[in-house]
Amino acid sequence: MSWRDFWNGEHAIYVSERHKALHYRRIALDIAALIPSPEAVVLDHGCGEALSADLVAAAAGRLILCEAAPNVRDKLRARFGRLANLSVVSPEEVEALPDASLDLVVANSLLQYLSVGELKALLALWQSKLKPDGELVLADVIPPNLSPLTDATELLAFGWRGGFFFAALAGLVRTLFSDYRKLRAQLGLTTYDEAAITRLIAGAGYEQVTRRGNFGHNPHRMAFSARRPVTVRDIASDESASV
Repeated sequence: MSWRDFWNGEHAIYVSERHKALHYRRIALDIAALIPSPEAVVLDHGCGEALSADLVAAAAGRLILCEAAPNVRDKLRARFGRLANLSVVSPEEVEALPDASLDLVVANSLLQYLSVGELKALLALWQSKLKPDGELVLADVIPPNLSPLTDATELLAFGWRGGFFFAALAGLVRTLFSDYRKLRAQLGLTTYDEAAITRLIAGAGYEQVTRRGNFGHNPHRMAFSARRPVTVRDIASDESASV
């Protein structure tokens, strides 16, 4: 089983429907807060079930949800098909987007499921699709020294605030015997310290690489923002377009 197979099937990552709803609502509000203008074109790469994507779409000119799992894409289309400014695509379809067409690219809780090589390829792809000075935000990056106990404590605190504390307790017990735990042991998760991920993003040609507050409920995981540089070619293109 691959991570794509796991997310494409039934799983118990979320301890209850309330947990799932509150999680996705908080992520959506975090993304919406970053949208630079009501006309902005936004890509959420590795969006998952994105239950509150309508909140993001309401703040943007166009929202593109990219998800690798076909079953999840089908659910997204069924849920949000009525929204004219929201589209659902596969990772392969992101490559077909026009170059320099995106104002904001967000990848939340994605990097841990990618190899370093896969991330490098995506950094290059995202840069080609971002407009000059467009923003990239990578969130929920796991540092190597983060203890599973810390993750568990943050989930329980989120459950206490959100009204699903006892479901969170039961969910942590279920996780010990879950496919997720077995797959994590088999495939592992990719982790980065702050210096390593900063070098990787900057090495891909991004500027203004900055650590920022994480999305969601866990402040012990990391998030970073960066900008696609404005090149001489971009300036020349703007000047020719204005003539």
